[in-house]
Amino acid sequence: MPELPEVEALREFLETQLAGQVVARALPLAVSVLKTYDPPLTALEGRATGPVARHGKFLDLRVGELHLVTHLARAGWLRWQDAFPAQPPRPGKGPLALRLVLDGGAGFDLTEAGTQKRLAVYVVRDPREVPGIARLGPDPLAADFDRDAFAALLDGERRQIKGLLRDQSVIAGIGNAYSDEILHAARVSPFKPAASFDDEQVTHLYEAVRETLRTAVERARGLAAGRLKAEKKSGLRVHGRDGEPCPVCGDTVRSVSFADSSLQYCPTCQTGGKPLADRRLSRLLK
Repeated sequence: MPELPEVEALREFLETQLAGQVVARALPLAVSVLKTYDPPLTALEGRATGPVARHGKFLDLRVGELHLVTHLARAGWLRWQDAFPAQPPRPGKGPLALRLVLDGGAGFDLTEAGTQKRLAVYVVRDPREVPGIARLGPDPLAADFDRDAFAALLDGERRQIKGLLRDQSVIAGIGNAYSDEILHAARVSPFKPAASFDDEQVTHLYEAVRETLRTAVERARGLAAGRLKAEKKSGLRVHGRDGEPCPVCGDTVRSVSFADSSLQYCPTCQTGGKPLADRRLSRLLK
């Protein structure tokens, strides 16, 4: 799933590519993709593109007085095209979900692999009309997201820290991959209760959040959309690396599987050398 660093890189890429352009055609190609109907998607046609914003994992393209808001979900992606075939694609065929063509002939496709169609597109007058944006927590890279603001989010929280970091209503933009990377950098168990952190641990975790995301954004900056997935994977130290050696200590990276996801961690770096039980209600093995 694209997370904050990849969506931020897409934002910067699109802002460069779309500057001064006008939307010629906006084509819905999958029934499930559009989540709003007023204004219609065709209302974008003939309007000039404006700034591109990011709200957590949401992309927000200003088009005239409207906003084209996209959430790529788990298997969605944006593919830039310098030119398109004259014949438009047939709706419902393949991974194509939406096509936006500019007056100069270039544009982008939104695609989604697999059978679970969760990619979401909204045409709204105000991005806060999108429910997922309205309930977002603070952005962890915002200038005003300081250590005290982060500490307040953890105070009194009984949930495990892994789940808290992924909760978009608490902190916007962090998903499964970067929560693994943050916790590894902070040398924290993914199942440590959020409220159990002392002042020094809060500071260390806050610094890991900021540094991990900033580094990932810098790695992705300037890359074309088609290269972002590979860049993300190459920069991950534990996520998706079950069975490989930890780059910090050399211990074997382990995994805990859940119904629809998994996490990766290093026992030596994060759990005092003890492996976590691989079941939904995992606890440290006694």
